[in-house]
Amino acid sequence: QVQLVESGGGLVQAGGSLRLSCAASGRIFSYYNMGWFRQGPGKEREFVAVIGMSGDNTAYAESAKGRFTISRDNAKNTVYLQMNSLKPEDTAVYYCVASRSYVRDYRQYDYWGKGTLVTVSS
Repeated sequence: QVQLVESGGGLVQAGGSLRLSCAASGRIFSYYNMGWFRQGPGKEREFVAVIGMSGDNTAYAESAKGRFTISRDNAKNTVYLQMNSLKPEDTAVYYCVASRSYVRDYRQYDYWGKGTLVTVSS
């Protein structure tokens, strides 16, 4: 089992920045690819970003490219999502996820945190 706990969400004005953190415990953190998904009000769950086990490989949704950066610290069992130039449409609950697969499909992720709410005001 892997337990994931997100933090760092909150209310920010459009154009602002937030950094989300996800602390993992349980199985060996470096054995898992880590990602972020989000679900906005009235929207379907959406892939945001993924990072490989060593941190060398990353991938982003088109909506996140150039604005969001995913990173990880295997010594701290933590993955981060730095979000810059936030827009009202980024408002969502952001979920930290873990998988042995490096994928964008939410069905491939075995472990999910409870989420942290990000609200971007216009």
